[in-house]
Amino acid sequence: MSTNAQETADQAGVVAAASEEVGTNIQTVATGAEEMSASIGEISNNATQAARVSTEAVEIARTTNNTIGALGESSKEIGEVVKVITSIAEQTNLLALNATIEAARAGEAGKGFAVVANEVKELANQTAKATEEINGKVQTIQADSSNAVDAIAEISEVINKINDISSTIASAVEEQSATTNEMTRNITEAAKGVGEIAQNISGVSNAAISTTEGTGDTSEAAGELAKLSLSMQSLVSKFKI
Repeated sequence: MSTNAQETADQAGVVAAASEEVGTNIQTVATGAEEMSASIGEISNNATQAARVSTEAVEIARTTNNTIGALGESSKEIGEVVKVITSIAEQTNLLALNATIEAARAGEAGKGFAVVANEVKELANQTAKATEEINGKVQTIQADSSNAVDAIAEISEVINKINDISSTIASAVEEQSATTNEMTRNITEAAKGVGEIAQNISGVSNAAISTTEGTGDTSEAAGELAKLSLSMQSLVSKFKI
């Protein structure tokens, strides 16, 4: 019976150790779950920030489009001014031709030449004015171009921010993957520990059965010894003086 009792004690010790291991693994899984939750929160925050930065990028791109559109309008206006200059040049050429004809006539016709020359001068003034307008439009285009360059630089900066945030998200996901793998391993160990517990509980049960059977045999033997003792007492009493 002592052997069975020792076996029962040993099995109980193994069960306790396995249970402790399961508890440790479960705690590790719980900790991993907390870390996973924190990582997911970080990923969520980074994703939100990325969305906000992307919105800023879209707004800046819209501003850039407006700037480029203004640049296009300025170019159209320059085209109109150029048309005016072309028309003035054509008229100037025509008047120059007329002036040549008038000069050929000489004499009294010189008065006509003076009139033509005056008109040419007037056209020259108009040309100067148109040139001044062109210069103003060119300056406007240059300013618009500068604004476009600045807007593009801002877009580049925003894109760099998005790249940085994407890198952070990638790192967080990588950490999450490692945590998940660790959790999987611990869960596997926990399952293995549970299996060992089941086996050892079965062993404890068998040992308990054996102990019970041993106890029954001992009780029966004790009964037989009691009967023998009574018989011996009866025999001894017969030999009393």
